[in-house]
Amino acid sequence: MTTVDTSNTTSGTASKSTVSQVSMGQTDFLALLTAQLQTQDPFNPVDNTDLVAQMATISNTSGIAEMNQSMSAIASSISTMQNLMQSSRLGDAASWIGHAMLVESDQAAPNAAGDYSGQVTLAEAGDDVTISLVDGDGNTVKTIDLGAREEGDVSFYWDGYDDDGNYVAGDTYQVKVTGADTSSIATWASIAAVQSPADSSMSKLITPLGTFYPEDAIKLL
Repeated sequence: MTTVDTSNTTSGTASKSTVSQVSMGQTDFLALLTAQLQTQDPFNPVDNTDLVAQMATISNTSGIAEMNQSMSAIASSISTMQNLMQSSRLGDAASWIGHAMLVESDQAAPNAAGDYSGQVTLAEAGDDVTISLVDGDGNTVKTIDLGAREEGDVSFYWDGYDDDGNYVAGDTYQVKVTGADTSSIATWASIAAVQSPADSSMSKLITPLGTFYPEDAIKLL
Protein backbone atom coordinates (compact mmCIF):
# COMPACT_ATOMS: atom_id res chain seq x y z
CA MET A 1 0.00 0.00 0.00
CA THR A 2 1.39 3.35 -1.01
CA THR A 3 1.19 6.18 1.49
CA VAL A 4 1.10 9.74 0.21
CA ASP A 5 2.63 12.36 2.44
CA THR A 6 0.28 15.36 2.30
CA SER A 7 2.03 17.42 4.93
CA ASN A 8 4.17 19.31 2.43
CA THR A 9 1.19 19.92 0.19
CA THR A 10 -0.89 21.22 3.06
CA SER A 11 1.98 23.34 4.30
CA GLY A 12 2.57 24.73 0.84
CA THR A 13 -1.10 25.60 0.44
CA ALA A 14 -1.19 27.30 3.84
CA SER A 15 1.98 29.19 2.98
CA LYS A 16 0.51 30.45 -0.28
CA SER A 17 -2.67 31.44 1.51
CA THR A 18 -0.66 33.36 4.11
CA VAL A 19 1.36 35.16 1.44
CA SER A 20 -1.85 36.04 -0.38
CA GLN A 21 -3.35 37.47 2.82
CA VAL A 22 -0.16 39.42 3.54
CA SER A 23 -0.10 40.79 0.02
CA MET A 24 -3.74 41.82 0.24
CA GLY A 25 -3.18 43.46 3.63
CA GLN A 26 -0.22 45.45 2.34
CA THR A 27 -2.05 46.46 -0.84
CA ASP A 28 -5.07 47.62 1.12
CA PHE A 29 -2.90 49.63 3.51
CA LEU A 30 -0.98 51.34 0.71
CA ALA A 31 -4.25 52.23 -1.00
CA LEU A 32 -5.62 53.73 2.20
CA LEU A 33 -2.36 55.60 2.85
CA THR A 34 -2.38 57.08 -0.66
CA ALA A 35 -6.01 58.14 -0.31
CA GLN A 36 -5.28 59.76 3.06
CA LEU A 37 -2.40 61.80 1.63
CA GLN A 38 -4.42 62.87 -1.41
CA THR A 39 -7.46 64.01 0.58
CA GLN A 40 -5.71 65.66 3.52
CA ASP A 41 -6.22 69.37 4.22
CA PRO A 42 -3.49 71.14 2.16
CA PHE A 43 -3.05 73.74 4.90
CA ASN A 44 -2.94 71.16 7.70
CA PRO A 45 -1.25 68.00 6.38
CA VAL A 46 -1.04 64.73 8.23
CA ASP A 47 2.05 64.65 10.42
CA ASN A 48 4.81 62.19 9.43
CA THR A 49 4.94 60.84 12.98
CA ASP A 50 1.23 60.01 12.88
CA LEU A 51 1.63 58.15 9.59
CA VAL A 52 4.55 56.08 10.90
CA ALA A 53 2.53 55.29 14.04
CA GLN A 54 -0.33 54.07 11.88
CA MET A 55 2.02 51.76 9.98
CA ALA A 56 3.52 50.44 13.20
CA THR A 57 0.07 49.75 14.65
CA ILE A 58 -1.02 47.79 11.59
CA SER A 59 2.24 45.83 11.60
CA ASN A 60 1.90 44.91 15.29
CA THR A 61 -1.77 43.97 15.19
CA SER A 62 -1.69 42.07 11.90
CA GLY A 63 1.74 40.47 12.17
CA ILE A 64 2.49 41.09 8.51
CA ALA A 65 6.10 40.16 7.82
CA GLU A 66 6.29 41.72 4.38
CA MET A 67 4.88 44.97 5.75
CA ASN A 68 7.84 45.27 8.11
CA GLN A 69 10.25 44.88 5.19
CA SER A 70 8.49 47.69 3.32
CA MET A 71 8.27 50.06 6.27
CA SER A 72 11.47 52.03 5.67
CA ALA A 73 10.73 52.43 1.97
CA ILE A 74 7.24 53.77 2.69
CA ALA A 75 8.54 56.14 5.36
CA SER A 76 11.06 57.67 2.96
CA SER A 77 8.35 58.09 0.34
CA ILE A 78 6.20 59.99 2.83
CA SER A 79 8.88 62.65 3.23
CA THR A 80 9.00 63.20 -0.52
CA MET A 81 5.21 63.38 -0.80
CA GLN A 82 4.96 65.85 2.08
CA ASN A 83 7.55 68.09 0.41
CA LEU A 84 5.40 68.10 -2.71
CA MET A 85 2.35 68.89 -0.59
CA GLN A 86 4.21 71.83 1.00
CA SER A 87 4.85 73.27 -2.47
CA SER A 88 1.16 72.88 -3.23
CA ARG A 89 0.17 74.54 0.05
CA LEU A 90 2.43 77.49 -0.68
CA GLY A 91 0.90 77.85 -4.12
CA ASP A 92 -2.64 77.76 -2.71
CA ALA A 93 -1.87 80.29 0.01
CA ALA A 94 -0.03 82.56 -2.45
CA SER A 95 -3.25 82.86 -4.46
CA TRP A 96 -4.77 84.68 -1.47
CA ILE A 97 -2.39 87.65 -1.85
CA GLY A 98 -4.33 90.77 -2.82
CA HIS A 99 -7.55 89.48 -1.29
CA ALA A 100 -9.06 90.42 2.07
CA MET A 101 -9.97 88.09 4.90
CA LEU A 102 -12.45 88.58 7.72
CA VAL A 103 -10.70 87.61 10.95
CA GLU A 104 -11.67 87.78 14.61
CA SER A 105 -10.04 90.97 15.91
CA ASP A 106 -11.08 94.17 17.68
CA GLN A 107 -8.55 96.12 15.59
CA ALA A 108 -9.50 97.68 12.25
CA ALA A 109 -7.01 98.65 9.55
CA PRO A 110 -7.72 100.44 6.25
CA ASN A 111 -7.75 98.53 2.98
CA ALA A 112 -6.06 99.76 -0.20
CA ALA A 113 -8.89 102.25 -0.77
CA GLY A 114 -8.65 103.56 2.79
CA ASP A 115 -11.92 101.99 3.92
CA TYR A 116 -12.65 100.28 7.23
CA SER A 117 -15.14 97.44 7.55
CA GLY A 118 -15.98 94.51 9.75
CA GLN A 119 -18.66 92.53 11.51
CA VAL A 120 -19.81 92.39 15.12
CA THR A 121 -21.86 89.53 16.53
CA LEU A 122 -24.42 90.77 19.02
CA ALA A 123 -25.19 88.41 21.88
CA GLU A 124 -28.49 90.22 22.43
CA ALA A 125 -30.78 92.71 20.75
CA GLY A 126 -30.10 96.43 21.27
CA ASP A 127 -32.22 99.55 20.75
CA ASP A 128 -29.32 101.93 20.13
CA VAL A 129 -26.19 100.12 18.99
CA THR A 130 -23.11 102.16 18.12
CA ILE A 131 -19.62 101.27 16.96
CA SER A 132 -16.70 103.53 17.82
CA LEU A 133 -13.25 103.52 16.24
CA VAL A 134 -10.72 104.61 18.85
CA ASP A 135 -7.08 105.59 18.29
CA GLY A 136 -4.07 104.68 20.42
CA ASP A 137 -4.56 107.73 22.65
CA GLY A 138 -8.13 106.76 23.50
CA ASN A 139 -9.71 109.38 21.23
CA THR A 140 -12.81 108.41 19.27
CA VAL A 141 -12.10 108.99 15.60
CA LYS A 142 -15.45 107.80 14.25
CA THR A 143 -18.82 106.78 15.70
CA ILE A 144 -21.13 104.65 13.57
CA ASP A 145 -24.78 104.64 14.64
CA LEU A 146 -26.43 101.31 13.86
CA GLY A 147 -29.73 101.99 15.61
CA ALA A 148 -31.91 99.11 16.77
CA ARG A 149 -30.43 95.70 15.96
CA GLU A 150 -31.44 92.12 16.59
CA GLU A 151 -29.16 89.45 18.03
CA GLY A 152 -26.66 88.13 15.48
CA ASP A 153 -24.14 89.40 12.92
CA VAL A 154 -24.10 93.11 12.04
CA SER A 155 -21.73 94.57 9.43
CA PHE A 156 -20.18 98.03 9.66
CA TYR A 157 -18.30 100.29 7.22
CA TRP A 158 -16.49 103.61 7.23
CA ASP A 159 -14.86 105.30 4.25
CA GLY A 160 -12.39 107.19 6.44
CA TYR A 161 -13.85 110.67 5.80
CA ASP A 162 -15.28 113.08 8.36
CA ASP A 163 -18.52 115.04 7.95
CA ASP A 164 -16.65 117.84 6.12
CA GLY A 165 -15.30 115.47 3.48
CA ASN A 166 -11.75 115.31 4.82
CA TYR A 167 -9.95 111.99 4.99
CA VAL A 168 -8.95 111.69 8.63
CA ALA A 169 -8.14 108.00 8.94
CA GLY A 170 -5.15 105.92 7.91
CA ASP A 171 -4.17 104.28 11.17
CA THR A 172 -5.27 101.09 12.90
CA TYR A 173 -8.11 101.67 15.35
CA GLN A 174 -9.75 99.69 18.12
CA VAL A 175 -13.38 98.72 17.56
CA LYS A 176 -15.71 99.28 20.52
CA VAL A 177 -19.41 98.44 20.65
CA THR A 178 -21.99 100.03 22.95
CA GLY A 179 -25.71 99.43 23.30
CA ALA A 180 -25.51 95.61 23.31
CA ASP A 181 -23.20 92.85 24.45
CA THR A 182 -21.10 91.20 21.75
CA SER A 183 -19.92 87.63 21.43
CA SER A 184 -17.26 88.47 18.84
CA ILE A 185 -15.79 91.29 16.78
CA ALA A 186 -14.23 90.68 13.36
CA THR A 187 -12.62 93.03 10.85
CA TRP A 188 -11.47 92.81 7.25
CA ALA A 189 -7.72 92.69 6.66
CA SER A 190 -5.88 92.84 3.34
CA ILE A 191 -3.51 89.93 2.64
CA ALA A 192 -0.11 91.36 1.72
CA ALA A 193 2.14 88.28 1.66
CA VAL A 194 2.53 84.62 2.60
CA GLN A 195 5.01 83.31 5.16
CA SER A 196 6.04 79.69 4.56
CA PRO A 197 8.10 78.24 7.46
CA ALA A 198 11.20 76.22 6.63
CA ASP A 199 10.01 73.35 8.83
CA SER A 200 7.10 72.68 6.42
CA SER A 201 4.51 73.70 9.00
CA MET A 202 1.38 75.60 7.99
CA SER A 203 1.79 78.76 5.91
CA LYS A 204 0.78 82.07 7.47
CA LEU A 205 -0.89 85.06 5.85
CA ILE A 206 0.62 88.47 6.58
CA THR A 207 -1.84 91.36 7.05
CA PRO A 208 -1.76 94.85 8.61
CA LEU A 209 -3.37 93.26 11.69
CA GLY A 210 -0.63 90.64 12.03
CA THR A 211 -0.16 87.08 10.77
CA PHE A 212 -2.98 84.56 10.52
CA TYR A 213 -3.43 80.97 9.41
CA PRO A 214 -5.70 80.39 6.40
CA GLU A 215 -8.09 78.56 8.72
CA ASP A 216 -8.54 81.80 10.71
CA ALA A 217 -10.45 83.35 7.80
CA ILE A 218 -14.18 83.65 8.54
CA LYS A 219 -14.78 84.96 5.02
CA LEU A 220 -12.59 85.73 2.01
CA LEU A 221 -12.98 88.42 -0.65
